[in-house]
Amino acid sequence: MQVIFLALSLILTGFLSGAVNQNEPTNDKQSAAKKAAADEKLEEQYQALVKYLPPAEQDWERVLQENLGSFYLPIHKRQKTAGQSNAWDFVMDDPKLPRVLLIGDSVSRGYTQSVRKALAGKANVHRAPANCGPTSLDLRKFDVWLGDGQWDVIHFNFGIHDRNTPIADYSHRLEQLVERMRKTGAKLVWASTTPIPDDVTKKQTAASIVDRNATAAQIIAKHGVVTNDLFTAITPHLEQMQKPNDVHFNASGYEFLGQRVADAILASLK
Repeated sequence: MQVIFLALSLILTGFLSGAVNQNEPTNDKQSAAKKAAADEKLEEQYQALVKYLPPAEQDWERVLQENLGSFYLPIHKRQKTAGQSNAWDFVMDDPKLPRVLLIGDSVSRGYTQSVRKALAGKANVHRAPANCGPTSLDLRKFDVWLGDGQWDVIHFNFGIHDRNTPIADYSHRLEQLVERMRKTGAKLVWASTTPIPDDVTKKQTAASIVDRNATAAQIIAKHGVVTNDLFTAITPHLEQMQKPNDVHFNASGYEFLGQRVADAILASLK
């Protein structure tokens, strides 16, 4: 009897296991189908919204569609259709105010709206239509980042995405970017790269940013560019303002950085 019972148990266990395995692909397919349907609905809502925007705003949305990429573009679309403001809002210039351009990665994205708030009524604050990433990408896309029109101030940073770029390559590319920006006639403000934590799994070290800031400082000084030392400013506050084991910051951190960026821009405008 025990043998029979054991055999029946094994058969039942195998049957149930098979049933679960048969359901897994179905669940995966259902999840994929649900996501596809949600993506399609979002796209319909977004395109319907864009269709009725003024021509200049439609043009800006097309630039964003071409440059935000697969991570940031869906976020932008969800926020746009929900009526939420974000770093890539279209900026209608007040012709009486100076034009300011922010160039940088996701950290600069994080403080963009704080800068706009601090400079409301004092400057038109735009940002490049992407997470600008490493210097290799910036050299290819720089005309897109600059866009049309004249800039009074360009506040820029390239660093976190270059943490594993050989120093010689980083230095050469940064020099080219600074020379390109000088040709615009804008006043330039270099933001030192903010600290990052050591993380073996992400192949990053805190020392890599210290080294690249030191390299950048030489190039910036050579070209007579103003430095906004965000690295030094925020370092004493990392425990309260930087997310745990992350290069990014919390809301108070971005507010802190945004105010210092706004102050540096105002000083350059004077």
